[in-house]
Amino acid sequence: MASQEINNLQNSFQRAVNLSGSSGAVSTSPTQSFMDTLPRRMSVSNKAKALKPFSTGDMKILLLENVNATAVSIFEDQGYQVEFHKSSLPEEELIEKIKDVHAIGIRSKTKLTANVLKHAKNLVSIGCFCIGTNQVDLKYATHAGIAVFNSPFSNSRSVAELIIGEIISLARQLGDRSIELHTGAWNKVSNRCWEVRGKTLGIIGYGHIGSQLSVLAEAMGMHVLYYDTVTIMALGTARQVPTLDELLNNSDFITCHVPATPETKNMLSAPQFAAMKEGAYVLNASRGTVVDIPALIQAFKVGKIAGAALDVYPSEPGKNGAGAFSDDLNPWASELISLPNIILTPHIGGSTEEAQSAIGVEVAASLTKYINEGTSVGSVNFPEVSLRSLDYDQENTVRVLYIHHNVPGVLKTVNNILSNHNIEKQFSDSKGDIAYLMADISNVDQSDIKNVYDELNQTDAKISIRLLY
Repeated sequence: MASQEINNLQNSFQRAVNLSGSSGAVSTSPTQSFMDTLPRRMSVSNKAKALKPFSTGDMKILLLENVNATAVSIFEDQGYQVEFHKSSLPEEELIEKIKDVHAIGIRSKTKLTANVLKHAKNLVSIGCFCIGTNQVDLKYATHAGIAVFNSPFSNSRSVAELIIGEIISLARQLGDRSIELHTGAWNKVSNRCWEVRGKTLGIIGYGHIGSQLSVLAEAMGMHVLYYDTVTIMALGTARQVPTLDELLNNSDFITCHVPATPETKNMLSAPQFAAMKEGAYVLNASRGTVVDIPALIQAFKVGKIAGAALDVYPSEPGKNGAGAFSDDLNPWASELISLPNIILTPHIGGSTEEAQSAIGVEVAASLTKYINEGTSVGSVNFPEVSLRSLDYDQENTVRVLYIHHNVPGVLKTVNNILSNHNIEKQFSDSKGDIAYLMADISNVDQSDIKNVYDELNQTDAKISIRLLY
């Protein structure tokens, strides 16, 4: 195109831009934002006011089992006193340590039984830096006014990826071939080695892990069936089946993703193995009580199942080390480890750098919100109660946190005590026989705080009280 023609086009375009009120005008973006024409607002919203507890010294946090450094950093940034241990503690030492701490963080090895918790006179919250909470006596913790938090989402992807890897490893007998070559044996075989494409995966428990696993399996060309006690919308082309037996009858690979409850104990036992297809594979990365392992051993020996991958066990060692997994811990251990095409891993489903970092942030943030503000959202044993944060300009305001037995007349009694002050906001909820009330009261001076605390402490329904100001 000639230079003159280009100039003519540019001139025509500029004239169009300059037109106004014409339907043929060229539209251009304004250089000034519409928001710039509005009155200026405050550029930064009011910051939340940091609250501190009445009648409590510095907050002490005990972290066990090598809880991720992200959690340690969050707690230290809050000014808490943090005691960190890389492993779990013997019960006697744990009892001594827990006596004066306000929060404790654990993973799956530490057992917080009633015998341990009864010595925890200052404990207000427990953080389980994992999915499960069966290592905590939840009933005792609840009736002692101790909120328990966990991380139900953060390691879901890690567990799902482990199961995908194990499905392929079982189908190709990778574990056995690797062990053989480590000993110098060359054993190139294809007999009873399969592609996973076109095979059917049966998922027991279609929660956060099961549903992610479903998507990954379909991406590899697998068909997916799932069984759950509640009706859940399928992802992709997965299909929910009405009974466990239907899943067992039709699945090539069966994987468990359910919590440890009385209903799930030995969920897969001799009758369930009998209902499986010949040559099926069984995987369990949920809880060690879900699969009846002696029954699994017998099912393998008679050829009913072709392999298994287990990441969890009824009894697990308290710490790492050689010889920890033995018949002394589980009487069938030596028989299990002698079987071919059985993948055994030491409860590492959620043990990735990404998952542990995310868990550290998730649980530490929940504990911090509960300690600092009383927010119980995400607690596994408390009703979920929350109030918006206090602003810095809200002076002489106290937040009342009152955990009590769920009986008639409590709110009337509490509100009578608080009636000398302005109740700015209040929220109460119950869960079973436990209830939790939060209230912000204003026009409170220092001398009033002790009076409010003492009066609430004398109420019959009281389980635990904290006042934050």
